[in-house]
Amino acid sequence: MPQITVERSPGLDHVDWTAFALALHPVVVEVAAARLEACKTRVLRTEDEVVGDVPGATAQGGPAIVHVTLALLAGRSDETKAQLTEAVLDLLRKHVEPADGVSAVHASAEVRDLDPSYRKYEG
Repeated sequence: MPQITVERSPGLDHVDWTAFALALHPVVVEVAAARLEACKTRVLRTEDEVVGDVPGATAQGGPAIVHVTLALLAGRSDETKAQLTEAVLDLLRKHVEPADGVSAVHASAEVRDLDPSYRKYEG
């Protein structure tokens, strides 16, 4: 915990997602009282996407999507969760630069509680 998932468009291949994760983890520690060594981020590249009636970013242009989900152990207030999602959006603004073929970036973030059945091990 935290389990962080970044789902992003192929139109955002140019972004340094490792740098984003390394900037995000200390923010999660500060805002949500997590342990740095417990922060884990996976970046998943989506393939087919549509925004409204417009296909996703291609060589001809189009929108790109990035959505960040932060799954935390239960117990954080709604205020803390909102503060964390705003911090994620601020980091996305800093790390996601415009690129050829991307007409707009649709960025979003959410914090959710892990289910009580969540377990982990480190081996």
